[in-house]
Amino acid sequence: MTELLRHPKIMKKLQNEVRNVSAENSSISEDDLGNMHYLKAVIKETLRLYPPIPLLLPTISTKDVKLKGYDIIKGTRVIINAWAIGRGPASWENPEEFLPDRFLDNSIDFKGQHFDLIPFSSGRRICPGILFTIAINELLLANLVHKFDFGHCLVEQKRRIWT
Repeated sequence: MTELLRHPKIMKKLQNEVRNVSAENSSISEDDLGNMHYLKAVIKETLRLYPPIPLLLPTISTKDVKLKGYDIIKGTRVIINAWAIGRGPASWENPEEFLPDRFLDNSIDFKGQHFDLIPFSSGRRICPGILFTIAINELLLANLVHKFDFGHCLVEQKRRIWT
């Protein structure tokens, strides 16, 4: 929500999509989510910048490997930095910017097949609750932006000098 508040145009675009898809309904159901492509892009972008677990669970190397010039011997504990991967300039253009549009014409998903975006890990260690978590996040965000108009108010506080 913070990124959406910082980017009112993105918030408005998301609200327009959600409200157009569910114009007749008072709330969003799971059936509506399939038609909300921008909502999915916003959530992917949020998880790219702010993975729920920045350092994934450690794993042990099962064989000797050479990776990007580094020798990793069998038995070495390896920890994957999902936070750094999500902000890596080798994988992402303008990696520090909140740009959900990057996922609209992109097949990258967070279900473990694309290693540029692994907020829930991948392979045998992928989060078993990934589908539930994604559905809950989509439903929650869609219902919030459907029912409410968010904004931040900048209140200028006058400085008081006590004498």
